[in-house]
Amino acid sequence: MTYTSTSCFLPMENVIQDYVWGSRTAISKLLDIENPSNQHQAEIWMGAHNNGCSKVKDKGAEKLLSDFIEQDKNAILTPQTNAQFAELPYLFKVLAAGEALSVQVHPSKAQAEVGFAREEAAGIPLNAANRNYKDPNHKPELVYALTPYQAMNGFREFEEIIGLFNKVNLSSIKDLVDGFANHLDSAGLKTFFSELLSLQGIDKNNAVRELLEYARQNKEDPLFLLIIELALQHPSDIGLFTPLMLNVITLQPGEAMFLYACTPHAYLKGTGLEVMANSDNVLRAGLTPKYMDVDELVACTKFEAIPFDSLRFVPEQKGGGQYYAVPVEDFKFALFENIEGLTLTVDSAEILLALDTNVTLTHDTGEVIVFKKGQSVFIPAYVKQYQLTSKGRVARAFN
Repeated sequence: MTYTSTSCFLPMENVIQDYVWGSRTAISKLLDIENPSNQHQAEIWMGAHNNGCSKVKDKGAEKLLSDFIEQDKNAILTPQTNAQFAELPYLFKVLAAGEALSVQVHPSKAQAEVGFAREEAAGIPLNAANRNYKDPNHKPELVYALTPYQAMNGFREFEEIIGLFNKVNLSSIKDLVDGFANHLDSAGLKTFFSELLSLQGIDKNNAVRELLEYARQNKEDPLFLLIIELALQHPSDIGLFTPLMLNVITLQPGEAMFLYACTPHAYLKGTGLEVMANSDNVLRAGLTPKYMDVDELVACTKFEAIPFDSLRFVPEQKGGGQYYAVPVEDFKFALFENIEGLTLTVDSAEILLALDTNVTLTHDTGEVIVFKKGQSVFIPAYVKQYQLTSKGRVARAFN
């Protein structure tokens, strides 16, 4: 296949996931995507994941993106990407959190391969509530804020964690806190984290009740006001303790951060772009009514502090855009703004998303496409290069 035999620019029709934590208004307001039935609009999935595969229009014919790619994976993905991944290796999303998502950890590639094989051998259905591994892949992520975007990402410094727990001074978990204070290291945090998440029945209820009593008495502190807000969404959930353990950060529009595998995190509120490895593996750690496998979660977690000042991901300004040096091979991300006829070289299959206004793409063959705010286009690797024009921002996912 060569670029002369098929389309250069393929308009996408994307799945909108209606998870209950999704905002009903954010995506329609930000991207002019209609929501006439007032559904939750949690995530727009742009990619070829089988839980929500995009469709593309190729010379007027509509087909699944996964089927289009299968026609000639070497030409569409590049031989290198096909050999390494055998599929489009990333999933591009718009994520609109009206309420908090669960606190979660994504396994490493090796952990996902072992876990997926184990659950397949055990005959656990892919859609079973107690299924941990939906695929054999890792799920590192980059998030780019479109609105103020509050999240938790990685463990606080150990001294800061113990300082916060000593500050709230809850009698119900005093022994757990003292145990961590006497072993202020990764092993001590692992024990503390797993034992706290494993609390059940009256022990859990007493701990959460005491925490909320303290929070209500100290709601002038933004951290404890956050815990009160989360309790309105998830009353009696042991995950209400996680803001005391994890870094809490609010990204401003245009700021980004990276989320490594094996790192606990949660998105709390706001709308952003998310690019990730093509996976749906989630191990939950709280703020959820869904299945929590604490043992598997702990086995897949790195009990290391992440300095708060290192969380924001600063792009490199080059070639007319902002490029984010993502430390994995599955995906890359760039952003362009107010560009006139910029020539971009295509080294992999790409997805472009218009964030503000019309985007015009032009190819040397004479093919031209204009797509609107909120619309996306798939560009196969065989395109080689094209010209980009837009008065607004254009997001680019590639690998």
